[in-house]
Amino acid sequence: MKFSIQSVYEWYRGLIRNPKYRWWVLLGTLVYFVSPIDVIPDIFPIVGELDDVFLLTLLVSEFSQMLIEGFKARKGVTDSDTPVASNSEQPAKGEDTIDVDAVSVK
Repeated sequence: MKFSIQSVYEWYRGLIRNPKYRWWVLLGTLVYFVSPIDVIPDIFPIVGELDDVFLLTLLVSEFSQMLIEGFKARKGVTDSDTPVASNSEQPAKGEDTIDVDAVSVK
């Protein structure tokens, strides 16, 4: 089993986006942040604070992203609602789309 920061990030992101566990993860993160027990003790300068800073940054970024998505959902705004620069870029009504299969050329 390989350990990586990316796998920890994906695990944490999945937990915080799950409505069932969201508040438990938030509470657990805040308790970990104020707790004297850490993965890397705060006794070591700079390195000791890195795990706290990493976790707090992750929490703030994911929680703010969830809030933004929540506000957009309440207003009914989606990514497809963005305006198009000109009408010439939109296909005419009744115009069919064509599906194309990609073939790699070596």
